Amino acid sequence: MAHAVDPVDTYIASRAEAARPILVEIRNLVQAAVPGAPESIRYGMPAVALGDGYRLYFAAWKRHVGLYPIGVLDDSLEADLASYRSGRDTVRFPLNAPIPYPLIRRVVTAIAVKHQAAATPL
Repeated sequence: MAHAVDPVDTYIASRAEAARPILVEIRNLVQAAVPGAPESIRYGMPAVALGDGYRLYFAAWKRHVGLYPIGVLDDSLEADLASYRSGRDTVRFPLNAPIPYPLIRRVVTAIAVKHQAAATPL
């Protein structure tokens, strides 16, 4: 019996060698924050579906990895994210600098909590 090809694994394998371990770690952080959340490829990027229909995207580009859409978060988190903000709902982490995994974990956790709470009926 043939195994199904995981589209997110295929995406990660198709990226530049330097970006692959970063994408794997970001994927692990997302999976830890939202265990069992369905993954897919949408708009050519890995997407993780959260409880209310929101999708968190991550992708690797030539010079950075990005998370999308990252709306406004609490003031403390926004202060820490300020140097990575690019555009309205984008955060970019340059590939030529250390990747701030603890910050990414905080962002992913905050988004997961927000969107899982929005999906929970009162």
